[in-house]
Amino acid sequence: MSTNFSIELEPREEIGSSHSRRLRRQGRVPVVVYGANKKNAYYSADHNSMIHNLEVEAFHSAIIDVKENGKKQGTILREVQMHAYKTQILHVDLLRVRASEQITLRVPLHFEGDEMAPGTKVQGGIFTRLVTDVEIQCLPKDLPEYLTVDVSELEMNQAVHLSDVQLPEGVEMTAMLHEGDDFAIASISPSRISAEIEEEDEVDEEEILAEPEVEEESDQ
Repeated sequence: MSTNFSIELEPREEIGSSHSRRLRRQGRVPVVVYGANKKNAYYSADHNSMIHNLEVEAFHSAIIDVKENGKKQGTILREVQMHAYKTQILHVDLLRVRASEQITLRVPLHFEGDEMAPGTKVQGGIFTRLVTDVEIQCLPKDLPEYLTVDVSELEMNQAVHLSDVQLPEGVEMTAMLHEGDDFAIASISPSRISAEIEEEDEVDEEEILAEPEVEEESDQ
């Protein structure tokens, strides 16, 4: 289960680019809360607090509690707009969630056991993460903070696929619905050095096999 976060929002009556710029100069971030068949609501949040939250991996795949009309409302992070070259949040969108309705969200993958896998520890291969997160579908109460992928038995030139991920109860992977593509998410392959050595060995062997036989001259 994911950890719930909560953020303090202040209502704002004015909207538009000029008002948003004024908020940013005051150290605030424009926030829009929408969804659940309710009207869009406009707020602002403290910029430094929001930056701190965004640096936490779990914040991106968690239920975020806000207060609307004095009542707690669960939301998820739907979009964050950042400045092109400054560490500044320009805008945040939060989507309301309902306890009885499924949500679709991307959650991170945590790979475990790559240093102990035969492909890396014994065979000297390189472990590569091909995918860092996946899209899932579940009820808010079943939302995981992340998905764990065990790669401790992976050998050289082997890969783990979406179908190898153990999903918690009530969680589905959207890519696997309706017979979706079961693509690789991590693999172990030969390192560049070992691949070059192997290639050199193959070349040497070919050269030896290609050398013509020299007939010994008989003494007369």
